[in-house]
Amino acid sequence: MAHPKRRQSTTRRDKRRTHYKIEAPQLAVDKATGEAHLYHRAYWLDGKMYYRGKVVMSKQQDEEVE
Repeated sequence: MAHPKRRQSTTRRDKRRTHYKIEAPQLAVDKATGEAHLYHRAYWLDGKMYYRGKVVMSKQQDEEVE
């Protein structure tokens, strides 16, 4: 019966036992614009910020304030 020559470290043992995998971010497609974005996040498109299909902010408003 084979025996290991050296003891395997706990780090190497634990690396073998993990089942964590890199997951692709889950994307949603907005019905109003057709743009793909992360869930529960606002996103910029053509100088306007959208959230849940509605315009939340536009860049023209930001420039007027400053």
